[in-house]
Amino acid sequence: MNAHALDGYEISTDPARLDADLVHYWIATDSYWAVDRPRELHDRAVAGSLNFGLYASGSGRQAGYARVVTDHATFAWLCDVYICRDDRGKGLGTALIEAIADHMTPCGLNRLTLATKDAHGVYEKVGFRTLVAPEQWMTLGLIDPGAVEV
Repeated sequence: MNAHALDGYEISTDPARLDADLVHYWIATDSYWAVDRPRELHDRAVAGSLNFGLYASGSGRQAGYARVVTDHATFAWLCDVYICRDDRGKGLGTALIEAIADHMTPCGLNRLTLATKDAHGVYEKVGFRTLVAPEQWMTLGLIDPGAVEV
């Protein structure tokens, strides 16, 4: 993990530390993937996930968030990765993703998957790559808005 990037920050999976209002605000107002996500839906997603908070070490102020949907055995989906605008450009996104990958490694997962429109470079630094055989993957869009416009 890039300990230098975390200088002055810490990562925790303690759900009690999450600033639920702030995380919902970030995701529902400043993400391209979940704008206007209702709070009740967001809270259900958080409750059913392994949550990672990124915090300023001294103040405890939350500076980032990510969640993982997983069975802790075979599969995990990384989603809702967000770094506060004031804390961007310090390598914190990459450090958070590295910490998540390190945390999940002992589970022996077959894969940790994600979807991104514009942050491929961040994830590639940690070892993520495009699907080797995308023709083998399918999705059932129960509520599928289609492709995100670029």
